[in-house]
Amino acid sequence: MLRAGDGPVSTWSVPNLISIVRIALVPVFVVVLLAAGSEANALRWIATVLFVVAISTDSLDGHLARSRNLITDLGKILDPIADKALTGAALVVLSVLGELPWWVTIPILVREIGITVWRFAVLSKRVVPASKGGKTKTVLQSVAITLALAPFPALLGGWVDWVNTLFMAAAFVVTIVTGVQYLIDDRRLNRG
Repeated sequence: MLRAGDGPVSTWSVPNLISIVRIALVPVFVVVLLAAGSEANALRWIATVLFVVAISTDSLDGHLARSRNLITDLGKILDPIADKALTGAALVVLSVLGELPWWVTIPILVREIGITVWRFAVLSKRVVPASKGGKTKTVLQSVAITLALAPFPALLGGWVDWVNTLFMAAAFVVTIVTGVQYLIDDRRLNRG
């Protein structure tokens, strides 16, 4: 008798569908954020909520896939694409709006795209799991982007900008450091 997760996993499993929905939310999020602009208006709050809902489902689909034995090759591809598309789109639009310097956005995008392409390139040889630093990076990016999106300064005052700057700086540093660490670890692994 087969239990849940013992048979072949459908491409259309719930975790994969969640990843697909996250990817589909990216253009909606971008349009709403661009329409909101830099104003503290209802659209800006809607964009913030869309980002938070989409980014929070990242841990949900991973948990479901692991706990229910629903891990698929498609899921391994969709999940990082959904993450990078969402955070990358948020960073780019924040830079387009003049709220985040491009010198922050571009290195983060280069790291994210570069490491993702590298992970796919070595996928036939081995799976490169997310490191603890990589997970910390994701959390810091999520919090920093949420703080940058939400018009909290209009409600709470300018001190929120300082908090956001600290989180964005931490996210930037951890993003770059973990990217370099992945490459160093891979080089050591290849030597061994």
